[in-house]
Amino acid sequence: MNWKEMITESINYNYKVTGDLFDVIDEDKLDWKPSETNNWMTIGQLLKHLSDGTGSAFKGIITGDWGMPEGMNMEDMKPDEMLPPAEKMPTVESLSEAKKILEDDKALAIEMLDKCSEEKLDTEPTPVPWDPENIILGQRLLQMILHQTSHRHQLFYYLKLLGKPVNTGHLWGM
Repeated sequence: MNWKEMITESINYNYKVTGDLFDVIDEDKLDWKPSETNNWMTIGQLLKHLSDGTGSAFKGIITGDWGMPEGMNMEDMKPDEMLPPAEKMPTVESLSEAKKILEDDKALAIEMLDKCSEEKLDTEPTPVPWDPENIILGQRLLQMILHQTSHRHQLFYYLKLLGKPVNTGHLWGM
């Protein structure tokens, strides 16, 4: 199995489909969310999470640098700090900001993947702060891409709820 090729193809596909879905969003809907209850992110918060979560996760997983402030350690964080409620999550101020962050995050994901050998991707056990299981590095990186895919599906349903004319083709990049 060629991990780098598979992960690179997954990155390219996922970021393109995600970016294309961003093009359907109306700028004035960044503060919209399906409900005021049940811990929903706004569209702006969802775009921020979609835009900067994969490359930065690759960096943390591959290098151990989670981008934490000086003196703070990911392993010392409480679960509610690691996964804050929606109202505490950051947002984007514009679609252009979200697209720029997404572009930068993709570049970071590719840069981090380039640091890995096929052997490392195929054999290195890779626990993370939220999951101590020793999943091999290649699988762990694919999990991060699946995380982005899950939130892309969430955005798709937000757009459906807003009455936007999206269909299966938008969801899968067809």
